[in-house]
Amino acid sequence: MDDREGKGEKPIIYGVLSKEGVIVSSPENIEGLVSRAYGTPQDGDLILSFYEALYLLDKGILRIRDEKSNKELSFEELLEKARSLNENAWFKYLVYRDLRSRGYFVREGFGFGVDFRVYERGKYGKSPAAYLVLGVREGQPIVAEELARILARVQSLKKKLILSVVSRRGEIVYYSVSRLSFA
Repeated sequence: MDDREGKGEKPIIYGVLSKEGVIVSSPENIEGLVSRAYGTPQDGDLILSFYEALYLLDKGILRIRDEKSNKELSFEELLEKARSLNENAWFKYLVYRDLRSRGYFVREGFGFGVDFRVYERGKYGKSPAAYLVLGVREGQPIVAEELARILARVQSLKKKLILSVVSRRGEIVYYSVSRLSFA
């Protein structure tokens, strides 16, 4: 933290870029971030995913230095690093940023094709995620059988599947996905 905190400005959190993401080591920062659904605690530190770090960097809350060069990274440099590890990093960040800006708590998905777990407003830490979000780019084909498999898994967990489609201009439209049933 720095002296801006006493002036009513956002405190600055410092992190270090690593292969896993961005590492935050300060205990008071870890506690605050975890309470707001950021990062994964690991060995006394907090590991922020690249999209979480990009979001906090863009908000002016986080400063990141490179572990190897000790140089402070810009948003563009961090995004380039994220893209080198995942070609969909920009689209994942756009969906994450949009959901956060709408007031949702957002966590990493379960790993079976779902990008994010989304908690209803005011429910993080009190109840499980209500929604699982699958992000796709406009024009990116998605196999119907794969979508049906993901939907079946999501419904078996008693959650709602949301498809987030990112347009070529970066606009996001959300669709609720459910099985068609005939009565």
